[in-house]
Amino acid sequence: MASPEISNRRTIPFMILLWVIWGTIQAWALNWMGFSWETAAIDSVVSNGLLMAIGLAVRNTLRYYRPGRGKFFYIFVWNFCIAVLWIGVIKWALSQLIPDPTYLTFLHKSLPVRFFIAFLMTGWMALIHWLLFTFEENRENEKRKADSDKLAKDAELYKLRQQLQPHFLFNSLNSISSLTGSRPEEARHMIQQLADFLRGTLKNDEKMLVSLEEELHYLQLYLDIEKVRFGHRLRTEVKNDETSLKCQIPQMLLQPIVENAIKFGLYDTTGSVTISITAKLENAQLSISIQNPFDPQTSQTRQGTGFGLSSIRRRLYLLYARKDLIETKTEGDLFTTTVIIPQQHD
Repeated sequence: MASPEISNRRTIPFMILLWVIWGTIQAWALNWMGFSWETAAIDSVVSNGLLMAIGLAVRNTLRYYRPGRGKFFYIFVWNFCIAVLWIGVIKWALSQLIPDPTYLTFLHKSLPVRFFIAFLMTGWMALIHWLLFTFEENRENEKRKADSDKLAKDAELYKLRQQLQPHFLFNSLNSISSLTGSRPEEARHMIQQLADFLRGTLKNDEKMLVSLEEELHYLQLYLDIEKVRFGHRLRTEVKNDETSLKCQIPQMLLQPIVENAIKFGLYDTTGSVTISITAKLENAQLSISIQNPFDPQTSQTRQGTGFGLSSIRRRLYLLYARKDLIETKTEGDLFTTTVIIPQQHD
């Protein structure tokens, strides 16, 4: 499998610089040992030029093939063979280029040392590039996995949002249906309000987060629809400050919670009910509480998680990777749902 490309601007110039430095040191050492600068230069250029070419070949090979774990012995054998081949080539080439007997004697005696150096340097290059390419490939795999997880998360969030709208739409159509016979004007008005609500939500469908102010605006459209059905029985009370209005929350988060509050607050009673919504920002967390009264005796048969709250819990987990961002509690005849939305620091 081909590994991700590592930029040549970062690796090849660095390799060339190292070889130039090493070749200069080798030429200086040969001159210091009594050979002319010309002989030293030829020896350094031929031996190190060939070794650098082998290094580039090793690098390109490891781009496309790297032995798996437990097969590093193959790299050892590979480097040994490369060093042997390199020794044979430079011995023949330098013998042809520098026929001086004194140098040829030195060349023959230095072959074991040259072999050891070539073996170490090719092994070093193979190890460094194996680590580099493996690291780059792992990082690319992690990036692909993260992208895949993000796509899956976005798809699930999109699915949840699409489920919420039909869920709300069916309930609204049932409400409209109940009004068409007895109160046609109110049914017509409710249809218009429903159209305004859906137009707004579709317009912002691509947004993952919206401001609390914007969310409350569309929530009020929903409440206006429900007030047509329930009339004076449904009352709402919204409390918030200017700071909390600028906070970001997931789109269409509050509507299913308020719908749940209306369901358990009004369906089993005949009197008026007040749904209170309170928002406050504390310690970089937006806390939103939705509270409704209920009759414990008549609402027992309606107990359940409900699609709305379960979908909210799932959405919050997907967005923030936390399971403690929504909780419900009962105090006497009051049922409270609290949602916590973490806010990013500026």
